Amino acid sequence: MSNATTPANAKVLTVGSAAGAIRELFTKIQAIDAKHGKFDLVLCTGDFFGPPKDEEGAYTDEDDVVQLLNGSLDAPMECFIMQGEHALPPPVIEKFAKTGGQLSKNVFLLHKSGVMTTAQGLRIACLGGIYDANLYSASESMHGFTSPYFTSLTVDKLLANTMTKSAPTASTKDSSYGSLAAIKASTVSSQYIDILLTNTFPTNVTAFSSAPLPAPSFPSPPGAEAVSEVVRRTKPRYHFVAGGGGSTDDVPLFWEREPIVWEDESGRVMRFVSLGSFGRTPDSGKKQRWFYAFSIAPQTPTSPAPPRPANATKNPFTERISHKRGLQGEDGDYRWGGQGNDNKRSRTDGGEPGKPPPGYKCKICEAPDHFITDCPDRAKPKEGYVCRVCQGTDHFVRDCPVKNAVGDTGGKKPREGYVCRACGSENHYIQDCPSSAARGRGGPREPPKPIAPDTCWFCLSNPNLAKHLIVSIGSECYVTLPKGQIIPTHNAADYRDAKVPDVPGGGHVLIVPITHYPTYATIPSDLSGPIVEETASYKRALHAMFAKHHAHPVSFEVGRLSAKGGHAHWQVIPVPRSIAPDAIIDAFKTEGERLRIDFEDFDADANLGTGDRGYFKVELPDGRTIVHWLKDGVPFPIQFGRQVLVTLLGMPERFDWKDCVQSDEEDKQDAQRFKEAFKAFDPTLA
Repeated sequence: MSNATTPANAKVLTVGSAAGAIRELFTKIQAIDAKHGKFDLVLCTGDFFGPPKDEEGAYTDEDDVVQLLNGSLDAPMECFIMQGEHALPPPVIEKFAKTGGQLSKNVFLLHKSGVMTTAQGLRIACLGGIYDANLYSASESMHGFTSPYFTSLTVDKLLANTMTKSAPTASTKDSSYGSLAAIKASTVSSQYIDILLTNTFPTNVTAFSSAPLPAPSFPSPPGAEAVSEVVRRTKPRYHFVAGGGGSTDDVPLFWEREPIVWEDESGRVMRFVSLGSFGRTPDSGKKQRWFYAFSIAPQTPTSPAPPRPANATKNPFTERISHKRGLQGEDGDYRWGGQGNDNKRSRTDGGEPGKPPPGYKCKICEAPDHFITDCPDRAKPKEGYVCRVCQGTDHFVRDCPVKNAVGDTGGKKPREGYVCRACGSENHYIQDCPSSAARGRGGPREPPKPIAPDTCWFCLSNPNLAKHLIVSIGSECYVTLPKGQIIPTHNAADYRDAKVPDVPGGGHVLIVPITHYPTYATIPSDLSGPIVEETASYKRALHAMFAKHHAHPVSFEVGRLSAKGGHAHWQVIPVPRSIAPDAIIDAFKTEGERLRIDFEDFDADANLGTGDRGYFKVELPDGRTIVHWLKDGVPFPIQFGRQVLVTLLGMPERFDWKDCVQSDEEDKQDAQRFKEAFKAFDPTLA
């Protein structure tokens, strides 16, 4: 008799880049499933669609992409795909925005930095796109599917998502939903995941390994420390990468590493696999293995520790790395197995120092007298090769003259389209700007350290987040009471002359996207739809709830951009219905004139643009919206919205939230009262 508490094994098929050969891949998957299945799901790594067409090459009804989206090309089973090294086709992005991920009956596009839980209970994380050091830290907004790159904000979002579970299903939305226990149940005790999919290699993964490398320069590109940090934080049991080239044509190559053990986590074991491409094959050499099948069961707190694999190696993500293997020196690439400088290569097989061993042939020109790293033809791309940095065809990406170009002040030259916010120049990043607006008293200022999810006040992954104030969690956003809310609750009697609305629990709440974005306007357009829609749904619910208690809402967002990168949120405050919307507008404009803050009407059907400028936006109870555009070099008081409302309500002494902080027990009572009153309006319970 089977033990019902033991998680069942899931049979998973992982495949390499389809590179646009979608129909052929589905046929192969069906054949593999018939021979080795039945598989529960397929993970499609790397580039599924291949390079996007140029502006003149529109997609036609005969393209696999279009047939997949319109339902005429079916996948044989559930397939989860990711973004590889290219921007995704516009029709795919449009479909993703409408459905939230489902492209067809059995094909689902994973978020660029998403985490999902399968029907079998497996947690799968995805980091799509490629790494570029010039863009990674300098970008002030996340790159969506229209860009091939990921940024530090993409990684922050992924790590934040690893701390949350999906929204409760209809079967769990009972009377206990919204309770503190249920809210705690929506977060997880650790960031650990079962399967990690990335297109970019982690650094040093080849260290301590004796497994033969598929090419001397494997992996190429060599990897990103940001991916290594994701590995260290999430400790995946399987990590699949699809972007590891090393051959002359940069086609992904297959390589499976010996298992890695996390000694401090009860011997948790990680297996690393680089997959070859299904849709692209090397011009020379053998066809690369492009699929990998395995069985895996979800781990639970009661699961026994896995046996230590006999061939496990030191952990390259925690151990000190020596330069004996897997590292690249300044003067050459030593991944073939040599040590030190080229002129110090030593052989134990009779070869001359610095020369290839007997039988060796350069994979580029097949000459026996030099290594591939010394090949005179190594700098000559084959026909059809395109540098992904500058789109040139006469050099490899490693030799791209644009990649290491210098700006006008000596720093790195910005990517095309970047504009320094301090002086407006396109020829340097703001950290290299000589303008006084970008300088501190001691010379050029150091870029502020970005706010990470584990230190952000609003990220669920922050262990210090006041979760007892959370009153509702949706799929994309959550609602919480703030510390020190404007509306007095336990001491409301002290404000007899003030206009205090009678909303249970006070009613001053924040609507916060679960994932970390600086402002709502910086959310990529292909990802913003579900977040904006759920935010609007919460606002409508709050409006209806406040009306029951003779109040209506005033909402505002401070969309302030900074190098540290805050966390977007709307503040919603109830005011008595006796205060008309015109009086509310007058209060904001009057106080604004005193502080030289001007407002203009805002078209609710328009958007805030590309997110490249700051704003302060106010929504009135009657649906009108006004906005103030923040100006470079002109300070904006972060508490301006609160300042206006406490004055309007006749409670100026409640301007500083720190003076309004209550005990945890009083906050819990307010949260419980609000949840009970909000239950009938909460859109997540509908």
